[in-house]
Amino acid sequence: SSSSSSSSSSSDVVEPGPPPPIALVSFTRGGSASGASSAVEVGLVENGAWIWPIPRDAYGVSERGCGMQALVAAWHAMDASAKSPAAVLERERRGDPIPLSAATLLAPLPSPPSVICVGKNYMEHVGEVDSTMPGISKAEAPSWPIIFTKAPTSVVGHGGGIVYPTGVTDQVDYEGELGVVIGRGGVAIDASDAMDHVFGYTCVNDVTARDVQKRHQQWYLGKSFDGFCPMGPWIVPKDALPEGFDPKRGLPIGTTVNGVRRQRGKTSDMMFDIPHLIATASRCMTLSVGDVIATGTPAGVGAGMSPKGWLKVGDACEVTVWGVGTLRNVVVERS
Repeated sequence: SSSSSSSSSSSDVVEPGPPPPIALVSFTRGGSASGASSAVEVGLVENGAWIWPIPRDAYGVSERGCGMQALVAAWHAMDASAKSPAAVLERERRGDPIPLSAATLLAPLPSPPSVICVGKNYMEHVGEVDSTMPGISKAEAPSWPIIFTKAPTSVVGHGGGIVYPTGVTDQVDYEGELGVVIGRGGVAIDASDAMDHVFGYTCVNDVTARDVQKRHQQWYLGKSFDGFCPMGPWIVPKDALPEGFDPKRGLPIGTTVNGVRRQRGKTSDMMFDIPHLIATASRCMTLSVGDVIATGTPAGVGAGMSPKGWLKVGDACEVTVWGVGTLRNVVVERS
């Protein structure tokens, strides 16, 4: 039950598992997580330790710069044999790698076309939050996926600050989620074809101001403050997950605050799985390359605790998805 989360310890936190053999990252060399200090680059992370920078003229996208969106589109269109970790490493080990520790990671997609989110997609989370929206029950599982969006301007990378909006809210909450990155766009995508449109996975923290979320009835404002969509640390292509592991079978997912476990679940506990979510969204809107679908959060959010487990300035929040990685962000004052 959700109430047990308030008495949990660090002994049962979700482990990230082995580092992915390959992942794609947006980064700057040194500088700050705002990305303002130097040029934003994209690169291939090998075993979570080294970044092989990908030249800006790679993959025939030089006319618009090799941003992550263009890179994802180009990679997604390749034959399966070219996307295996071994083939990718053979192709991308060019020039000199830089240690991960020497780079500042940005969100892998610093400005995604859309951040599409799913509410109440894990049964144990359904009763935790009174969202006071017409037609949404606090106690019953939804009959249809609850779809909403966050402003792309809320996106921040691994290590970036969750900015505390002092004076606007005092109920800042975390929601650890598996993020799905769209590699091929489309509309009216059938659920049976949906995974062909998935490029890979990342971690998302759907940070929420609960009082603002309730006050406005719609959720957009309460979830779209600057810094309220940490994403990262990278994108793991779906072909790079360890064999036998995928979200349908169940990747452990969890969140800690200051090292203490708050959330722990499995992606197989989603009520509406990834193909269902893609089919639902694309029946109504065109999905684009680089769209991110945050697939919902398991039980254990601060709103469900007694006393409430709201985030405060200085708190370190980590979201971990096994096989994908750990996304860490600290709550900071508004400057």
